[in-house]
Amino acid sequence: MAEESKPKDPTPPPGDPRWNEVVDRRTGLDRRNIEGTTSPTNLERRRGPGRRLTDFVKTAEEGEMNREQYLFLMAIDAFKRVNHKTFPSWTDVLEIIRKLGYRKTMPTELNLGPRAADWTEKPDAPSNVHKLAERRDE
Repeated sequence: MAEESKPKDPTPPPGDPRWNEVVDRRTGLDRRNIEGTTSPTNLERRRGPGRRLTDFVKTAEEGEMNREQYLFLMAIDAFKRVNHKTFPSWTDVLEIIRKLGYRKTMPTELNLGPRAADWTEKPDAPSNVHKLAERRDE
């Protein structure tokens, strides 16, 4: 007969630091409110009491895009078709955004911490993105 497997002992091994990091959501503690968590970045999209989706996000999730969202979607789709890529890298996405004409002209509204220095550029600054023909020659 096959030996029956015993259930594992739920007590942590002595000195295991990972055991103290786990927050059981059934206790009612919210891991976002625990000391030592990072400050808000202004990117949080979790909903809860008093937090609703913006109209910008809500309409897009319901399938109704504005012109800006549609143009971005079409540019991503064209990039994927032309370059035979199913999943563009973040560098590819930034390249597409720059080629659409977007420039960093305003200070950031995000709190990304001291390691991410903010900067701005002129609205008519060049994209500084290689053209496709130049890339192939490299």
